[in-house]
Amino acid sequence: MSAYHHVKTSQLDIAYLEWNPAGARTAVLLHGWPDSPECWNSVADKLAASGYRVLCPALRGFGPTRFLRADTPRSGELAALGRDLLDFRSALGLERPVLVGHDWGARAAGNACGLDADAASHLVLLSVGYGTNSPDQPVPLSQARNYWYHWFMATPRGAATVRDSRREFTRYMWDTWSPAGWYEEADFDEAARAFDNPDWAEVVLHSYRQRWGHAQGDPAYAEDAARLTPAPELAVPTLVLHGGADACNSPATSEGKDAYFSGRYQRRVLDGIGHFPQRETPQAVAQAILRFCEPA
Repeated sequence: MSAYHHVKTSQLDIAYLEWNPAGARTAVLLHGWPDSPECWNSVADKLAASGYRVLCPALRGFGPTRFLRADTPRSGELAALGRDLLDFRSALGLERPVLVGHDWGARAAGNACGLDADAASHLVLLSVGYGTNSPDQPVPLSQARNYWYHWFMATPRGAATVRDSRREFTRYMWDTWSPAGWYEEADFDEAARAFDNPDWAEVVLHSYRQRWGHAQGDPAYAEDAARLTPAPELAVPTLVLHGGADACNSPATSEGKDAYFSGRYQRRVLDGIGHFPQRETPQAVAQAILRFCEPA
């Protein structure tokens, strides 16, 4: 699966992969950082075989997705990612799809549901705990150590690394966030092609800087950001899947979030799995999604 389709929103030309266009139900799968829509290939195959239409968009700054105007701020703020997802859904006329997100994609999906109660029929978050977007959140020292790369990117040296050594930088994340030997060289090469987007570095740098208060947000998303701070309670049925060996976001970061959810809520820890469950154990992820989203 390599041929991208495109749809335009007010801000972006969004590229996306699609499986089973005639599927009776729709699932939108959103990749994280540093990754690409192809991370979902095996999960998408399984969902499509079970009757889903599956769409995997490239986030702003990744792959073939492009900004429509040169003067649009290359913001990577989390409110913008949530709005992009709502715009994508609207442009394609999708009614309450299943939203599945990993890492950045999980934050986008959670924010989309926070902005629109009808954004999804079900929400599945991988490797991220909801309600962890605030710059003044408490961060245990063990997790602060995991987040070293966030603050590294707030420095001139970090910015230069992102711009000039993006493959070396992102490969280090792949090598340290999951148990050794979890990926093939071709897997990383496939993902890294998405980082050749001309806006990738600026979107990435802004995302992490703005997240911790080191950069201003785009005023276009100020209202959305205000609505998402603090994180609103969600009524959408939600499943959290977190790798027990995740060395980026410790499994503890998704614990104790039940109060954020007024609807059905489940959390599962996947033993021995690192930060990329959809790549490391795609069959288990697909099966968990299918079981959770079965019609009542």
